[in-house]
Order: sequence, then structure tokens, then C-alpha cells
Amino acid sequence: MVELCLSEVARKIDGTILQGSPSLAFSKFNIDSRLTEPGELFIALVANRNGHNFVPHAVKKGAAGAIISQKISLPEKNIALIQVKDTLEALNKLAKKVLCDYKIKVIGITGSIGKTTTKEFSYSLLSSTFKVLKSEGNFNNQLGLPLSLLRLNNTHEVAVLEMAMSAPGEIRALTQTAPPDVAVITNISPVHLQFFKSIEEIGKAKKEILEGMKMGGTAVLNGDDPRIKKIARDWKGKKIIFGLSSECDIRARNIQKIGFKGMLFEIIYGQRKGEILFPFFYEGFLYNFLAASAVAYVLSVPFEDIHGQIKNLKPFPRRGIFFPLKRNIKLIDDSYNSNPRALEEALKGLAELPSKKKIAVLGDMLELGEKEVEFHIQAGKHVAKWGWDCLVTVGSLSMHMAEGALSSGMKTNQIFSFKDSEEAAEKIWTLIRDGDLILVKGSRKIETEKIVEKLKSKGP
Repeated sequence: MVELCLSEVARKIDGTILQGSPSLAFSKFNIDSRLTEPGELFIALVANRNGHNFVPHAVKKGAAGAIISQKISLPEKNIALIQVKDTLEALNKLAKKVLCDYKIKVIGITGSIGKTTTKEFSYSLLSSTFKVLKSEGNFNNQLGLPLSLLRLNNTHEVAVLEMAMSAPGEIRALTQTAPPDVAVITNISPVHLQFFKSIEEIGKAKKEILEGMKMGGTAVLNGDDPRIKKIARDWKGKKIIFGLSSECDIRARNIQKIGFKGMLFEIIYGQRKGEILFPFFYEGFLYNFLAASAVAYVLSVPFEDIHGQIKNLKPFPRRGIFFPLKRNIKLIDDSYNSNPRALEEALKGLAELPSKKKIAVLGDMLELGEKEVEFHIQAGKHVAKWGWDCLVTVGSLSMHMAEGALSSGMKTNQIFSFKDSEEAAEKIWTLIRDGDLILVKGSRKIETEKIVEKLKSKGP
């Protein structure tokens, strides 16, 4: 872990030591007093809740110091305090300065969907060759990314960092903290349209990761996404293209679906090619794997190492995880989040799996802006198009999915609607029969994981 003495921290963030020994050392850094561990340096952020109000709690839990921007008084005079103008700026400045102390390659990953899975796959594929740091969970913004960098140590050779945004300029800010050597754009889709006027604006915001890349860096771009293809045509720097089309540098071909075992395909990896048994159902996961393989290719990871790591690939929790339940019932937990493109991929990717009946349990998709009703109607049409036998809607917006499904040929006795996940969780089991396949998917605020947990409680 990073180890910095108080005077070094103050120097890196242009802060003033108010109290505490300049030689006091810190190797852990935190912004949440509830998670404080002994010896940490607590950063008091000013956001929806003022972190300065929680400094005493952090100290009580063992924090040895705090970075502050407002006046506070502590009875414990041995607790270190560093004064700065802006604690969020200080956090990112500290991470940037720490990163400069290490000679490592930075992989930055952005895109509308698939960022976290691409990060996890990249970590796995690179770990056979390098000592890799990855951003934990969805630590992908101006809080999470710097905290991830503050976990660096002298053994790390590569940092794989997820870079998210919900507004223009946010990815640019992240690249100022951690300029990528390799910048990945997975796709550009209608996500966060509540904060953007168009998908084109989303694409422009995603492109900030290329503009913030280090001189001589390499762009890893989706060759099958029309909006990214335009970015690739205009990009004059080094680039590696991944996808399924023949012009892609890293590509999959001869794809075969093999039921609950996943997919079998041939990968083209530069001058090498080989057969891959890929234990996932969604085409989106295949693109995530190809993006991660392209990252590995840029860093000269041998093909044999890529092939050997396939068995270690795992999706992130609640992103397409398969759970066998009793009575030969199959549950797909995709409850982490939802958007139009990801939902269509899930409905399509699971449609061919063997089952008695396929039940789509779908919650509201949020942050879609003025076209939210239209997106939900279209999603309902996709449920019918891909041959799902039953649609269960959860929430007020998802009721528009029922409209789309009915307009595309589903019958009223195939559709059930619940006001929230609690109600759905209590009643869903009565709709399920032996041998059924159940997909559960919805935006985070809908809490469709409650439905998953209720189903899983029925046991394997």
C-alpha cells in the first residue's frame, strides 16, 4: 500500500498542517467514517452530507488524522489535521501525485454499458503476466477512482480503472487524475439521457477519455458500434479495434451457442487464433471479453496466457449470474442495473436457452429523459420478439413494457404487473413452474435484487 507521512501528504496537496507529528505515516485513506479503520487518514468531503461533521466519529473509530477545508476543533491534539481549500480537489491531487511516483501502465475504461465487466475481464487476462491494481466495485468517479489509486504499492505494474460519467467534463476530470496509457470505449448507448440532449452528446463525453490519454497512448475501440466507428475514423493516434466484423484487429467468429455452458467461438488475436469456450450467455459479455483481449494485446500478453485465464473470468455480482434453483428452475440475476441496450442483449442472449417457460421480470429503466416511455414500450416489444412466454413488470414505468408486448402479440394472461419489488417478491413464486427460466433485471433504485433474494431463498 501507499505509505506517506503527514508532511508528504501536506506537500502533495498544498495543505497546511494544523496539528499532528509531520512524521506520522498513513497507508490507508477513507471518505466514509462508517468504514474507518485504525490509523487511516480521513478526507472530510463537502457534498450532500458534510464530512466535517463526521470527523469525530472517524477519530472514535481509529482515524489518526483528517484532511479538512472547514474549521473544526478536536479535543485529541495528537490527531493530525491538514487544512486545504477544497477536500475533493485535495483527494484527486493526492492520487495524481501518488500515481506519478509509480511507473505503471494505466488502463482507462469507459462506455455506456459493460465498463465493470470489461474491467474485471481485463484484470483477469492481465494478471497472468502483470501485478495488477483494479478499481474496486464501481469506484469509477471522482471519489472512487482516486481512492483506488491510493491502494497502489511497489509491486503494481498496471492499474485497470473504470471511468464513468453522468455529465460532460467528468471523464476529462478523471483523466487529469489518471491519464490512461490505454483508453477503452466499450459502446455508446442511450444511458443517462436525463442529463444529455442526445446520444451524440453522450458520445462526445465518452470521447474525453481519448483526449485525456497520454501522448503515444493506444485507443481500444468497438468496431461494431456505429458511433464509435466514427470516433475511430477521426482518431489519428494509435488504435486497436475489437468486435465481430472482419475489419476488427481482435475479433470473434464462428460463434456457437451451447446452452447453459455458454458460447464456443474462434478468436483472432493478432497473428494468432484459437478456440474459446466462453461460459457466458450475453453477446455483450463477448464484446467485453474482446475489449479486454485487445487491452492484453496492446500490453503484449501472450495468446497462451489469455487462453489460460478464461476459467478465471467471472461476471460482477448481479450482472447476469446463473443460479440453479430447485425443480430444475434456472434464475439469471441481472438485477444490478438496466437500460434499453443491455435489456435487449439480455432478452436476446437468453432466448435460446432450454426451458419449459421463459419469464422476464423487468423493473423500470431510469434516467432515460423525455423518451423514457418510448424506450419502455420498445422493451416490451423485444420481450415478444424474442419469444418470452411471460412478462412481469415492476414499477410504474415498466407498465409501458406491457403496452409494447401486447402490441406485438403477447396476451393479457402472459403479463403481470406489480407496483414495486416488495410486492413482486411476495407473489412471483406463484407464476413459476418446474423447468422455467427467470430473468430479473431493473434499474438500481427499483431494488429488483429483493426479487432475486426471495427466489434464491427457495434453494437449489
